[in-house]
Amino acid sequence: MSNLDLERVTVRPTDEYNQKLVSYVHPPNWVNPQPADVYDLIVIGAGTAGLVVAAGAAGLDLGLKVALIEKHLMGGDCLNFGCVPSKTIIRSARVVGEIWNAQNLGVNIPQQNIDIDFPKVMARMRRVRAGISPNDSAERFSSLGVDVFLGSGRFASKNTVEVGDKTLRFKKAVIATGARAAQLSIPGIEKAGYLTNETVFSLIQRPERLAVIGGGPIGCELAQAFRRLGSEVILFHSGSHLLNKEDVEAAKILQKVLVSEGIRVVLNSKLEEVVTVTEGKRLYFSSNGHRDSVTVDEILVGAGRSPNVEGLNLESVGVEYDKGQGVKVNDYLQTTNPKIYAAGDICMNWKFTHAADAAARIVIKNTLFSPFGLGRSKLSSLVMPWVTYTDPEIAHVGLYEHEAQKLGIEVTTIKIPFSSVDRAIADGEESGFLKIHHKKGSDEIVGATIVASHAGEMISEVTTAMVNKIGLSKLSSVIHPYPTQAEAIKKAADAYRRTLLTSNTKKLLGFLTKLS
Repeated sequence: MSNLDLERVTVRPTDEYNQKLVSYVHPPNWVNPQPADVYDLIVIGAGTAGLVVAAGAAGLDLGLKVALIEKHLMGGDCLNFGCVPSKTIIRSARVVGEIWNAQNLGVNIPQQNIDIDFPKVMARMRRVRAGISPNDSAERFSSLGVDVFLGSGRFASKNTVEVGDKTLRFKKAVIATGARAAQLSIPGIEKAGYLTNETVFSLIQRPERLAVIGGGPIGCELAQAFRRLGSEVILFHSGSHLLNKEDVEAAKILQKVLVSEGIRVVLNSKLEEVVTVTEGKRLYFSSNGHRDSVTVDEILVGAGRSPNVEGLNLESVGVEYDKGQGVKVNDYLQTTNPKIYAAGDICMNWKFTHAADAAARIVIKNTLFSPFGLGRSKLSSLVMPWVTYTDPEIAHVGLYEHEAQKLGIEVTTIKIPFSSVDRAIADGEESGFLKIHHKKGSDEIVGATIVASHAGEMISEVTTAMVNKIGLSKLSSVIHPYPTQAEAIKKAADAYRRTLLTSNTKKLLGFLTKLS
């Protein structure tokens, strides 16, 4: 395939930042290499999972031949349409949140005329994204020894993949084609047009009225960000409370915050029709038996993901898949074809960048090391944290209480409200909490939820403890700097230690306290 055959990719707006982005992650002058006689590993998809597999395999210094195929933008959702752009604009939105709260902290800032330069916010996002893009670039991976092919890859036979006019033979292959925003079957929405995570970051003008469909993490994060950046936002969710997979108490705290910030939250909603009118896009909906409508300038769909299984010709190589759930894999991330593995959003319920990274490391071990008797790693062995990057953030790791009960694990829950943590009080952030679930009669931690401004920065301490089988007793001996909000973790550990005190020990401690 010459550069004349390469499909040109455009990211809008076509300013200097997006042109720089494309020059790295889908360079228009890229010429695909001549294929090797046979590849030890071929990776289809250059999102997080694919990049980690390719770089890891090529970097083993074993002389392995590795090929990486990407039809759109290297870096996948994380760099181009997910983590990087969303967290960049969330950072700008957090500044507005600080201004809104400034008066409570004794700083009087005029609230009515905050000058939010939305085009500048989005330009900064594009600049940041372009600045990070060399890490995921075709040139960088080529320099690592990976043969990078830009174009659509499809299985042609039991041991070959086609990219354009080239045929690549493989010993093993990895499918890492990711997922995309799910389509909604709402009458009229296709004709009216809508935004997804793949198009919302192309905006250069702020939508004055925005409807967000989906009260999961993506919907909540972007609804709050756009509200703080000046849009009127209505958030539709089919469940009885936002973040219905999250700890109920945590979700209700966030829901209360969103409503207090002026977001109209419509729960138990059913969207019936979208009609284009002179004033914009009119959504007709019902909620709790009441029918209503709202007119907006833009609709943002953030309700679910669909795996990218189309066009791979998976049937030809005996790889089973489901259009809704993706490629079927076992606990070793092996597909129904033992020579082909999968990782990331294409096959996993955990649709996070760090989950794709962790899965990619499992695939490297299971494809390249296990044949030499070095053992295999399991997806089920991972202890997976995640964060919803709203303000406050909601971070979680391990089991929820109801999940533990379903598994027959009796747990005790320790809850530390941030209203009892000195630093949270000083910060004016008392509404959150830490919950730690431990096995009944044991200090073994099985799960935790944190609701705090920077909960994502705190959850890793609990995750580290769980991975290394460090119980609450040991955590109690960890000295935390005072004052920090992470001190809540030590408070929880101390609370557990207090349950171990016998009545006689308590009497002795009481006597010693009186003497002192």
